[in-house]
Amino acid sequence: MRELAAVGQLERPLPRDGELVDALDPITRRAVEGWLADRPSTARRRTCLRVLTSWLRWLYATEPDLEPLAASTAHLDAYCYAALTTGAGGGRPLAPATVAGRRATLASFYAYAARCGAVQAQRLANSTSRLTPGERRLLRRGIARLAGDGRRTEALAVALLEATGATPDALAALVTRDVHVLPGADPLVVVVLREEGDGRVAYPVPERVRPLLGAECAGRNGDEPLVRRPDGALVDTGWVTAALTEAARAGGLPRQRAELLHPHLLRAAEPCRRRD
Repeated sequence: MRELAAVGQLERPLPRDGELVDALDPITRRAVEGWLADRPSTARRRTCLRVLTSWLRWLYATEPDLEPLAASTAHLDAYCYAALTTGAGGGRPLAPATVAGRRATLASFYAYAARCGAVQAQRLANSTSRLTPGERRLLRRGIARLAGDGRRTEALAVALLEATGATPDALAALVTRDVHVLPGADPLVVVVLREEGDGRVAYPVPERVRPLLGAECAGRNGDEPLVRRPDGALVDTGWVTAALTEAARAGGLPRQRAELLHPHLLRAAEPCRRRD
């Protein structure tokens, strides 16, 4: 396989096309470089690059939250239809034979990406990497939006998950008496969670979470579940995961990233104090 130092170093006259691909995430960029390196000639590589960048521009314009490797055949069909009718951003409709050639070129890229493991690697990266500080900010914004839409239970569950790194089982075991206000000049609110192997762990509750917590505690006796589903059932991993995805989407995380989030990705919070 021929090596390409960078797609942007392909022979002119297409430097901007190369720069667009060079700006992709590392997994997708390596797949593109490997695919192009397997083309039989410089002319063919440039043609493939032109088709790929036309596709990327259309995809970014129509599905800005979608990673290229997460695109489906339905997206390819929509791109081809746009190319036939409007030129897919190119200024004029393309001939059917030209569109068929573009589709075959893109199918070749996705077949290569699947064969070299890039598609699976991208999914694995999305499903195992912890949230970045920026993603946490978007998640908190999504929590506020859920609460504003009247979905306080989901909002509180995800807020506690994000603030404490608790397991879904620990959230399900919370009762109203597990919320404590510690006296002082600046009273500290803590929630005590039961963690397997660690006994009872107290976590500070951030200011942004306290209104949700107070609303759910109001009018309940001390032994009532703090976080419960609208039908009264205890929450479980599936429900908490779904709420996490909803909050992430509401906050603006890309769909494919939000749909792969799992509560264990937030297991990084440190306890305020421990109680036996």
